[in-house]
Amino acid sequence: MTATERRSELLAKVPEVTLIFWVIKILATTLGETGGDAVTMSWLGETTADATGSGYLIGTAIFGVIFLAAVFVQISAKRFRPFLYWLTIVATTTVGTTLADYCDRSLGIGYAGGSTILLICVLGSLVIWRWSTGSISIETVNRPKVELFYWVTIMFSQTLGTALGDWVADTNDTGYLGAAAVFGGLLILTALLYYFTTLSRAVLFWAAFILTRPLGAGIGDFLDKPFADGGLALSRYTASLTLLGVMIVLIVVFPQRPAGKAH
Repeated sequence: MTATERRSELLAKVPEVTLIFWVIKILATTLGETGGDAVTMSWLGETTADATGSGYLIGTAIFGVIFLAAVFVQISAKRFRPFLYWLTIVATTTVGTTLADYCDRSLGIGYAGGSTILLICVLGSLVIWRWSTGSISIETVNRPKVELFYWVTIMFSQTLGTALGDWVADTNDTGYLGAAAVFGGLLILTALLYYFTTLSRAVLFWAAFILTRPLGAGIGDFLDKPFADGGLALSRYTASLTLLGVMIVLIVVFPQRPAGKAH
């Protein structure tokens, strides 16, 4: 093995965390909300035409297959590929949207119950990951075992974020923009903790990663929900395609590097 190949093996298969990373992540989570709603509410909602939640269940199955396929290809890749990485992220946001909606609304668990279960899943995944590999830093995501923990944690965190966003938006008359403001404020607080404290960088990263999901969910709901519900009533298909287009432009214009060497 050459020196170049050895250095390549040390590089993580996830992007370096920069401002552009977070901008694209928020766009991806917003796309997950509008894209998930486009399938379960606009497309499947019209075809199933019932109140049993079958649209959410079928949508979860569709996006679940896409998510599993994307994760398989991502783990099989030999190095970091930006478009493949963000495709997998979008897959986690869409399946997270439909799964959270199905659990909260169709199974009758409610926002509090669903959020509690998902929080336990996220924390459990991180604890097992830390116990198994010794680190939850994204800079160590360069082996199949670590990648599997990474994507399982992300899937749970995206689903948790959806449930939290809906919970805040639908209670106490907060509204979609109000919910987005709440989680945006918490995201800013997390950034301040990163720059001005010595708290664990890995823990703060995962806290920010979770918070971007309800922020995107609030923005996505504001874009496509009816006027009567406090939204702009934009076409879910148009909003999704626009968000996807902006993401592609940012990925092309701002080339991303893999996260630093594992240690």
